[in-house]
Amino acid sequence: MSSSAPLRLACAQIDVRVGDLAGNAEKIAARMAQAREAGAELVLFPELALSGYPPEDLLLKEHFLAEARVVLEELAARATGLVALVGFPERALDVHNALAVLGDGHVQAVYRKVHLPNYGVFDERRYFQAGEGGALIELVRGADELRIGLTICEDIWAPGPPATDEALAGAAVIVNLSASPYHAGKGLERERMLAQRARDNVAAFAFCNLVGGQDELVFDGHSLVLDHEGRVLARAAQFDEQLLVATVQPGAAQAARLRDTRLRPPLRRGLPRVDTLARVELDEPAPGPPRPGTVAALLDPEAEVYAALVLGTRDYVEKNGFAQVVLGLSGGIDSALVACLAVDALGPERVTLVVMPSPHSSPETQEDAREIARRLGAHRLELPIEPMMRAYDVALQETFEGREADLTEENLQARIRGNLLMALSNKFGWLVLTTGNKSEMSVGYSTLYGDSAGGFAVIRDCPKTLVYRLAEWRAGQAREQGQEPPVPDAVVQRAPSAELRPDQRDDDSLPPYPLLDAILAPYVEQDAGREQLEARGLPADEVERVIALVDRAEYKRRQAPPGIRISTRAFGRDRRMPITNAYRG
Repeated sequence: MSSSAPLRLACAQIDVRVGDLAGNAEKIAARMAQAREAGAELVLFPELALSGYPPEDLLLKEHFLAEARVVLEELAARATGLVALVGFPERALDVHNALAVLGDGHVQAVYRKVHLPNYGVFDERRYFQAGEGGALIELVRGADELRIGLTICEDIWAPGPPATDEALAGAAVIVNLSASPYHAGKGLERERMLAQRARDNVAAFAFCNLVGGQDELVFDGHSLVLDHEGRVLARAAQFDEQLLVATVQPGAAQAARLRDTRLRPPLRRGLPRVDTLARVELDEPAPGPPRPGTVAALLDPEAEVYAALVLGTRDYVEKNGFAQVVLGLSGGIDSALVACLAVDALGPERVTLVVMPSPHSSPETQEDAREIARRLGAHRLELPIEPMMRAYDVALQETFEGREADLTEENLQARIRGNLLMALSNKFGWLVLTTGNKSEMSVGYSTLYGDSAGGFAVIRDCPKTLVYRLAEWRAGQAREQGQEPPVPDAVVQRAPSAELRPDQRDDDSLPPYPLLDAILAPYVEQDAGREQLEARGLPADEVERVIALVDRAEYKRRQAPPGIRISTRAFGRDRRMPITNAYRG
């Protein structure tokens, strides 16, 4: 018997911690209880919610997988009065990225992910065996039965099975448990894809995504419930935990399907078999009209990236047990933005800003650094480095005799500052945040064991031009709230400089940042070659120079701390180039 009664479902968009099986299970149990109180009959949790995503080589540990199963069984005992779909790593004959169907106090069934992504930041074929195909569960509510199709993340990113098989087998609702990593614009792209899948399959879709930071990855949430025509019935907030509750009308999808020539019964002969994994009995559906779900507004582009950076910073600090962070504040735009992000993520009381002037630091930048600290309300330390510079000069004077000052002395300044920050970290247990951006990292415009020394690189995937846009956006937010912008206008307007020698400017060593970023984006993120870059109107001599700088700096990037991924291709997991590499394209 098909279902015409509304289905009340919930998407539990939660922030979990990789490896914290017991803690994650408690969070899942609490959301199950909350969903039950909200009248939900079905509650979805993210992909691998029990273990956290990605668990990486934890999946090679037999005892980790065994403990995950024990914790899952204990969690199932608390699943009463509704059905819960929970992502977990399953150890059977092989290891699977799996979805457990919890109901009536037991694990009723397990679905195994079919499509395993192995591109970009994904490495699932290293760990998992693929499932065999689509599957259904049947919710039995008195005389009413409802077929629900099961999928996990990548299973629906391309059209076709398993979702199409499930729809043809009678699924009026298809659910998707996901851990879909964020990059700028990803949420809108994903929402459009889901709307198309709903229309293609003439089925309602419920998508539950992970939220939170995990090392360099950020998960944006943005869970969705859509009807069979692709209309958004409910949307969760971006970058926040939320229990999204909505009502879908399976009968409307079934009626539309009967009118769709693609899905009429005669055309279903000979289709692949789709197993019904479980029949779970619930109370009869509650009477009354469907209640609409909440539809959160989408963030603007700069607001979205800023929120991702705040969340990624907060979770890295919190999940790794740091009470305080520290960073060098130069009076430049990069350190100013990182200071803003740190304070917005953690509060000013947990942020220490260190001003470390040298003889080449202008009075204006020093004063701007102090003003930023004042406006943010963070603790400020002053550690002038001139005495240490003189000590290095004395120690190296005989060895360097007869040689002019050059990049060596510039790098010593950066390394002195790095040593001071690491000393504070060692003494007080503070996490050092580095302040380098993607443009500088791309071309090696940084000092190993100097400004690149630290524990977490907040803006390492933000090009310099984006850094300016984010700082301006943050200033606009402050003005809208009647507050003083945290970054003085002079910092934004001043020509960028490392201030390691008199009258130094970044564009003495690099192309202007708008041109540099215009070359870097296609070369780094799209693997464009010289001819393609020049065909875009980019100057051949600058293209040649930038490519050489990028290729030469791979060894530096390998030694940089992890940082937040906000682009389609960040350095690290996304882009893995050999250090020893003779190809020049």
